[in-house]
Amino acid sequence: MSTLIKRVHAREVFDSRGRPTVEVEITCTGGESGRAIAPSGASKGRFEALELRDHDPSRLGGAGVLLAVRNIETVIAPALEGLDAADQAGVDKRLKELDGTQNCSKLGANALVAVSLAAAHAAAAARRIMLVEHLHELWVQTAGAAGPGRRTVLVGREMAMPLPMVNMISGGLHAGKNLDFQDFLILPVGASSYHQALDWIVTIYHQLGECLTETGFEGVLVGDEGGFGPRLAENSRAVEVVLEAIERCRLSPGRDVAIGLDVAATHLAESTGRAQGYRLAASGGALITSAEIIDLFDTWTKKYPIVSIEDPLHESDSEWPEITKRLSQRVQLIGDDLFVTNPERFRTISAEGAANSVLIKVNQIGTLSETLATMRLALEADYWPVISARSGETEDATIADLAVATGAGQIKIGSVARSERLAKYNQLLRLEERLGSRAAWHGGKIFEALK
Repeated sequence: MSTLIKRVHAREVFDSRGRPTVEVEITCTGGESGRAIAPSGASKGRFEALELRDHDPSRLGGAGVLLAVRNIETVIAPALEGLDAADQAGVDKRLKELDGTQNCSKLGANALVAVSLAAAHAAAAARRIMLVEHLHELWVQTAGAAGPGRRTVLVGREMAMPLPMVNMISGGLHAGKNLDFQDFLILPVGASSYHQALDWIVTIYHQLGECLTETGFEGVLVGDEGGFGPRLAENSRAVEVVLEAIERCRLSPGRDVAIGLDVAATHLAESTGRAQGYRLAASGGALITSAEIIDLFDTWTKKYPIVSIEDPLHESDSEWPEITKRLSQRVQLIGDDLFVTNPERFRTISAEGAANSVLIKVNQIGTLSETLATMRLALEADYWPVISARSGETEDATIADLAVATGAGQIKIGSVARSERLAKYNQLLRLEERLGSRAAWHGGKIFEALK
């Protein structure tokens, strides 16, 4: 049962948008191997790690990743051969040393993340244990001195099935800017198990398609993450039609199923001369101020059963502490572009009192070890961590195992209509079955600190 790395092999494959990405296979000296694929986002924060693309206009529109593949084969592979795949911290430290930049721009974050995750898969295979068990051991090794806080008392302490945060209606960059906000989501907070939560989600999704069709909107075609992409006149109408679908399924909005928003406000922000603000097409296209958009979400959280809002403000908006002060007792305020899964950025910004939750995307930072470090920092600061997929996804289901292994409490994969999404949801079903009582279910109880 040797976990020493014998071979690192990379290839160019394709993601859910038909764009090239990097796949890596790592083989240990005992013959066991592990494989992982790098995802890619459409909505990217400017502080996240850099994907390396070929920029060769004669091939795949310049989006090829043969440079990243070559970097793995010629730079990374020779440096990792003979290292212990089970020593995740050691593998990731070597990867960061080889790259030598703050944003993975030399070798490419797509190269680093695929290698880092493949090492975890290979180590689990060589040890003849499930990936989730191996990841849980890595998570336990990162434990710090600080205990869980008031908000996160149920999070990160044991293996647990995550509460899904699921895209129902897509807007923004995920659906051709048909709506201002990027995702309108549901969270089955009242479900008694992961299996029941997924049953509710699928039932509501199909009912939502019927609701949209009945009112003359598109209830079949979907966006990048599988959510419906109707051209509704108002952002609020998207919330209302989702609530209608929930009620038609004889479920109670708020008690059984809550609403989440992914605003992706960085892509709504504009600077026109000395004026800075957010341009919402649904509000007549006028430039509104940070104070006005904060007022909007304040009103919405009082009117609708909203439990979570992601990136309500631009990644560099100075009013993040103000919206946190206004809303953090009532809703989960997730920083995505704000933190970009970067431990140093999280440490600095969380100290300023911005947000109360952090989105966790492994490819935003480049390695599994740094991802786990950011999650630990989040819990020490009493922030909810939310494991997340990207809009450009693949059949790789590693984040499902990661969410369970760390007891993160929540996962955001996308909707339930595309196989790159269902690969993760189905893996969670397998893990629920295989782990049984070893994996807890907290569901919506993780939000008990909210008023």
